[in-house]
Amino acid sequence: MFESFKTFISEFVDGEKHPSQFADDDYRLAAAALLVHAATIDGDMSQSEGDKLRALLQKNFTLDDAATAELIEKATVVERESVDLYHFTHQLNRSLNEAGRARIVEMMWEIVYADGRRDELEDNLLWRAADLLGVAPQERIALRRRIGGEDIAVDDKDAEGAGTGDAGAKEEDRSGA
Repeated sequence: MFESFKTFISEFVDGEKHPSQFADDDYRLAAAALLVHAATIDGDMSQSEGDKLRALLQKNFTLDDAATAELIEKATVVERESVDLYHFTHQLNRSLNEAGRARIVEMMWEIVYADGRRDELEDNLLWRAADLLGVAPQERIALRRRIGGEDIAVDDKDAEGAGTGDAGAKEEDRSGA
């Protein structure tokens, strides 16, 4: 153990390796892990989802290319090791205000729609994440509609479905309205 610590210090001092700028309790890492999860929940991350992920992280967290790559790499590792969404959403709830948490949900929708389609796994993920982040169902649905290019007007079906997940929205989606 002492030898590995000595190697770490040596590499750090010699400039061979640099410690991550994203600590385990960094809200940016938690947000990136949720975005990676959204990008990979329906299989592998597509090129369009990867491009959107990089663009969102760079824009929203003011990162350069190297820092963005590091954040995605670390987020991918922690996302694969996680057993649920709670660890990430708990960190975001402690770090962000209501508008910031809604922005995370909005970014997740942007990832979902990056490949031009959404499926039930993605819908379920966004419903669970938004619920854990304290984002109201009506707001989650409005964000989905805005990002997805759907009509933004909230109708009775969405208002009824808001209290029970996306039931009203799914019914609307199947009807083509």
